[in-house]
Amino acid sequence: MSQATSPSASKPYGLERVCRVWRIARSTVYDRRLQVARHEAGEVPRKRGPKRGVLSDAELLEQIQAAIDSSPWVGEGYRKVHARLRFSGVRTSQRRTLRLMRENGLLAPSRVGQAHGPKAHDGTIVTEKPDDMWGTDATSALTGEGNATIFFVVDHCTAECLGIHAARRGTRFEALEPLRQAVRETRGDFAEDIATGTKLRHDHGSQFISHAYQDEIRFLGIESSPSFVREPEGNGCAERFVRTLKEQLLWIQRFDTVEELLEALHEFKRQYNETWMIQRHGHQSPRARRRALAA
Repeated sequence: MSQATSPSASKPYGLERVCRVWRIARSTVYDRRLQVARHEAGEVPRKRGPKRGVLSDAELLEQIQAAIDSSPWVGEGYRKVHARLRFSGVRTSQRRTLRLMRENGLLAPSRVGQAHGPKAHDGTIVTEKPDDMWGTDATSALTGEGNATIFFVVDHCTAECLGIHAARRGTRFEALEPLRQAVRETRGDFAEDIATGTKLRHDHGSQFISHAYQDEIRFLGIESSPSFVREPEGNGCAERFVRTLKEQLLWIQRFDTVEELLEALHEFKRQYNETWMIQRHGHQSPRARRRALAA
């Protein structure tokens, strides 16, 4: 209609006059023309904003794949992949990394959480200094000799694994072994009241509330700090370590004997403390975080 010629003036009506009479915004017309042109050209509409940086999508995808392949861990999310890219000198955004990983099926599988009602646990259990609070828990692994129980101790500040142990029978005495390792590693000795000032967060498992276990932590000067019943968030630091341990070791390797499992656990502890990146530490490893806080 805008190209039609006026019979009286012998001139085209023009887009501005037509839109004013029809009460249509010109921007709508321009946008519709652009969409038709893109559709005819076969272009796929993309989200507005910057589309790429120095690297093209194909080049950045190669860098992402290389970062995933070079990592000693499996199932890392886009945030840690983005951190590895940044450490290697590749500058890009987290959102672009997420988009490329999602489009190419590189995201780690995850389950959607469920809504919870009111919780007894509130606040945070992460401490400001190392050795203010430790967390302990147990999990299990299947070996050629049968099921084995794994006990461990983690620091709530640095997320370090301070002690880990596996045994055929998960008794209260076996549960004390990683605690003794943690005391010797952080205090350099094992004696009465040597760990005064440290709290130990644990659940209500029979090993942890037994007289033998409680007597020993009192001997060491450690304060018992049980979590709320049916509130795993209260022991969240230990629970998160269990997830990492399962995803990175227990679910992807087979063990013929408990002794073989124990050796793998100690090697995992060393590699985890030195190389596992913690997001709340600015993607530092647990051991690097302890050194930074001690400096």
